[in-house]
Amino acid sequence: MGTYLFFILPMLIASMFVQWKFRSKFSRYAEMQLNSGLSGHEVAEKMLHDNGIYDVRVMSADGQLTDHYNPADKTVNLSTDVYYGRSVAAAAVAAHECGHAVQHAKAYHWLELRSMMVPVVSISSNLLQWVLILGILLIGFTGNPLVLGIGVAGLALITIFSFITLPVEFDASRRALIWLKNNRVVMYTAEENSQAKDALWWAAMTYVVAALGALANLLYYASMLFGRNRN
Repeated sequence: MGTYLFFILPMLIASMFVQWKFRSKFSRYAEMQLNSGLSGHEVAEKMLHDNGIYDVRVMSADGQLTDHYNPADKTVNLSTDVYYGRSVAAAAVAAHECGHAVQHAKAYHWLELRSMMVPVVSISSNLLQWVLILGILLIGFTGNPLVLGIGVAGLALITIFSFITLPVEFDASRRALIWLKNNRVVMYTAEENSQAKDALWWAAMTYVVAALGALANLLYYASMLFGRNRN
């Protein structure tokens, strides 16, 4: 319990706070209409075309905060509120996702590395919970650390993936904000740019706490594995 409180609980609290803050900011800026009146779909199309990208489709996706860029089929997928929305939040999110499309077009190395890891990480994530449970049971009843060791290795892979995601997300936001700042057709005022920057900063913080949470989870199970081995 002491190990859990040291490694996991602080990250759970931090994650809940950041998620609350991000959703609060997004809701606030979603109510602030763009002076230009452009929708998220129109912002996305314009950013893609301004960067010479014409082979990426902008599509509407079901759900809230489901926005993402899919490099496999070259689609920018925007949640309904963002796709049709004409707010600061919609413009910021649309530009951020197009930032990933620009990364793809320019062969940004961190995005390429992350994309290569996605299939392996997806499989690992689906199996990992059961591997860890089995590993804990085996090490508890038989003292055999092999399965738990495999689980810890899987957690290490997920942690690496989480940290590789950080430069990808920060760079996409950087590209989006530069484009928005230099494009007065989309955002007329410095206030709108400041609000977009604030929204994307808190969005980025969700990835930071996710990476730190993955690290805390890894350290927790690693301490269980190596602590047992010392005994």
